[in-house]
Amino acid sequence: MISNLAYVHPDAKVGNDVTIEPFAVVEANVVIGDGTLIHSHSTIMTGARIGRNCNIYPGAVISGEPQDLKFEGEEAFTIIGDNTIIRECVTVNRGTKWSGKTEVGNNCLLMAYSHVAHDCVLGNNVILANNVNLAGHIVIEDFVNIGGVSAVQQFLRIGTQSFITGGSLVRKDVPPFIKAAREPLSYAGVNSVGLKRRGWTQEAINEIHNIYRVIFVEHDNVSKALESLEEKFEQSAERDSIINFIRNSEKGIIRGYDSVVNEDYA
Repeated sequence: MISNLAYVHPDAKVGNDVTIEPFAVVEANVVIGDGTLIHSHSTIMTGARIGRNCNIYPGAVISGEPQDLKFEGEEAFTIIGDNTIIRECVTVNRGTKWSGKTEVGNNCLLMAYSHVAHDCVLGNNVILANNVNLAGHIVIEDFVNIGGVSAVQQFLRIGTQSFITGGSLVRKDVPPFIKAAREPLSYAGVNSVGLKRRGWTQEAINEIHNIYRVIFVEHDNVSKALESLEEKFEQSAERDSIINFIRNSEKGIIRGYDSVVNEDYA
C-alpha cells in the first residue's frame, strides 16, 4: 500500500506488497523490493536499491549524497540487502567514483542514529548499535556487532564474528573472532559467546583462543607470530582466516592491551 500522502517518483520501481506510509519520500532511480515497509517521514534518495522485506523507520535517509568534498555528482548507489532493519534517523550515504556504491548486506540491524558513510561495505548479519559512526571506505565482514556510540576510522576492516564494545574508537583493523575493548582499543579475548550462539564447537573456539595467545601474548612482533602459527598449528579454516586477514591488513591490527599500555608509558 502506498499512501496518497507519500511522494513516490513515477520512475521509482516499487515491488509487490510494499508499504509506503504518509510523508515518506521516494526519489527517482530507486528500486524497492517486495514486502518492504517504508515508514512515515523516511527519505529514500536517488540510487537506492533496497531488498525484500526490509523495514525502514521514520527519519532514516537512505542514499543521500556522500559527505566527501571530492564528490562531483557522479552516479552511484546504495545497496541494502534483504530483511535488513534500519531504525530511526539512520543515514546511509551512497558511494562515490571510488567504488560506485555503498553496500549493506542481508539481515542487518542498523540502530537509531547510526551512520554509514560512502563506499562502505557491510556483510550479512551485521549489527550497529545506536549512534555508531562509520567513516568512508570501511569493510565490515559478516556477523560483526559494534556497540553504541562507537566511531570507526576510514579505510579500516573489521573481521567476521568480532565484537566491539560500546564507546570505542576504532583506529586499526580488528581481526576476526575477537572481542575488542578498552582505550586504546585492544584485544580483549575471543568472542566465545557469539561463536557459541552461531553453532561453533568448543574445539574450534579453543583453537582460536590458542591462535590469538600466540599473536597477542607470546609475541610482540606480528610477523614472527604469523610464522610461529604456521609452524605450530595445522592448517584449518580458522587459522587461515586469521593469518590471511592480518597479512592483508593495510592499516595494521589492534594490539594486546598490555603491549599498548607498556608502549605508551615506556
